[in-house]
Amino acid sequence: MSENQKISVIIPVYNTEKYLAQAIQSVLKQEEKPLEVIVVDDGSTDGSVNVATKFGSQISLYQHQTNKGVGAARNLGVNNSKGEFLAFLDADDFWTAGKLKTQLAYLKNNPDIDMVFGQVEQFISLELPIENQNKLHAELKKMPGYVAGAMLIRRETFLKVGWFDEKLELGEYIDWFSRAKDMGLKFHMSNEVVLKRRIHTTNMGIYKRQHLKDYTSLLRAALARKRMKK
Repeated sequence: MSENQKISVIIPVYNTEKYLAQAIQSVLKQEEKPLEVIVVDDGSTDGSVNVATKFGSQISLYQHQTNKGVGAARNLGVNNSKGEFLAFLDADDFWTAGKLKTQLAYLKNNPDIDMVFGQVEQFISLELPIENQNKLHAELKKMPGYVAGAMLIRRETFLKVGWFDEKLELGEYIDWFSRAKDMGLKFHMSNEVVLKRRIHTTNMGIYKRQHLKDYTSLLRAALARKRMKK
């Protein structure tokens, strides 16, 4: 088995039937083919499962009967994965063509680095109302992608940090990455754009505004960890 075939890709899905096929295709079209593509449907009530099943044996599909959140879906994917490297992709985003190849090469050539990130470019989904589109153009720029979809990580590193916090409806990745930094793990940010991030009406940050209190909890937890280290 070659190095590139040791990558497990995990895609959590919740009511994103309009975008899921493009996300999966962006993984399957990678020059460096992953070992497995794990799609976790998190209690969708639309046609997301039907979209996923059309890919047949190219993916492995797991399902939650009820919506438990993206953290729980990612954890389920990791728990059922076999790869030595882990990559995550949200069902409404997609990767650029060389994502896995460039990031895996960096980790392979730099064994002291625990995880590698790339740049992100956001784009506006066409169904977004024009008045909203006009307000968001300032956000459409290349930026460092400290997000799950822009990362490739060694499996042992992920497990060292621990699982995503399933109690958080928002900010589960911010919490996870904060713990990784507090542990002193090493990471690299490349200049290549690896992730195209869609802005649409049901993005997690818009759809679940009632959970913004999670960010306050994250800040308190991070400050508590810093106090304990002193």
